[in-house]
Amino acid sequence: MKLDLEKTVDSQYIQQHLANERTFLAWIRTAITVIGIGFLVTNFHYYRSENLSGAEHQLITAIGILSILFGIATILVGTRSYLKKVHTINSQQFKSAKMSLVALAFGMVFIFTLILIVSYFLF
Repeated sequence: MKLDLEKTVDSQYIQQHLANERTFLAWIRTAITVIGIGFLVTNFHYYRSENLSGAEHQLITAIGILSILFGIATILVGTRSYLKKVHTINSQQFKSAKMSLVALAFGMVFIFTLILIVSYFLF
């Protein structure tokens, strides 16, 4: 049995593609963490629900839902970035995705700041 050992376009840039895959997995790990924090906040909310006012219920629920939605958005942005980089690596026209990274960073800072503020006032 003879194996077809023809080089593909991807095989010319193996190191770059492997680095791109590691970066994509880091996006996924980050998204799972953010979603986990959303579930943690929501579960903790129900654990202490008897001591909270209506506004506090709504705020904590909103933070939990925002964290989960932001985690999903992180997965979508990471997937888009991965696919775009596959193409740009093969065509040797790599461009950094600065705006999506900056927007994601600001979103994470916003959500975690809200979580810290709410945690401070609740405890």
